[in-house]
Amino acid sequence: MLRDGDRGSEFIAIHRAHRHGDPWSGHVALPGGRHQPGDSDLVGTAIRETREEIGVDLDKNADLVTELDELRAVGRGQLLDLVIRPVLFVLRNPVSLSPNPAEVQNALWIPLAVLRQDAHSTSSPRKSVGSAHPAVEFRGYTIWGLTHRILSRFVEVVTSQRETPA
Repeated sequence: MLRDGDRGSEFIAIHRAHRHGDPWSGHVALPGGRHQPGDSDLVGTAIRETREEIGVDLDKNADLVTELDELRAVGRGQLLDLVIRPVLFVLRNPVSLSPNPAEVQNALWIPLAVLRQDAHSTSSPRKSVGSAHPAVEFRGYTIWGLTHRILSRFVEVVTSQRETPA
C-alpha cells in the first residue's frame, strides 16, 4: 500500500507481533496473509488481511494498481511450500491505522526513497542461517528476507518503467 507523504511516496510496513510457533514472529513485513476459502481471489485476500491487520479498508480508500510476480519463500536456504503474490494498492483517501495487537505490534509509513538509499542498506545476520542477508534499516527496524525481496523487486519494476521510453 502506497500513499503520498511529506517525503514522497511511502509504503506501509508492519512489525509483526511475537507469537510462539510463528517463524516470522517479530519481523518487519507487509500486510498480508494466507488465502481463505471465503476470499474471492488473491486481491480479496489482500483486502481482507489489510483490514484485519491494520484496520484499513482498501475497497473504500485505495485503488488496485497491479499484482507483482509471485515469489517463493526460502527458509534456511531451502525453497518452502509458500508462494507469495504481492498486490499493490495506492491510497486515494487518508486513513488511520489501527493495528490488531494479536497480529501487529506497530505499523509505520516508510519513505520509498529509503529502499534506494545506500545509507540505509545493511546486512542482517541470522544465527539460525549463519549468514548475512541484504537488509534495509529504518528508525531501528530492519527489513530483510522475503519482505526485502518483495520491496526490491517492486523498486526494480518502478525504476524500469520510468526508464522505458513512452
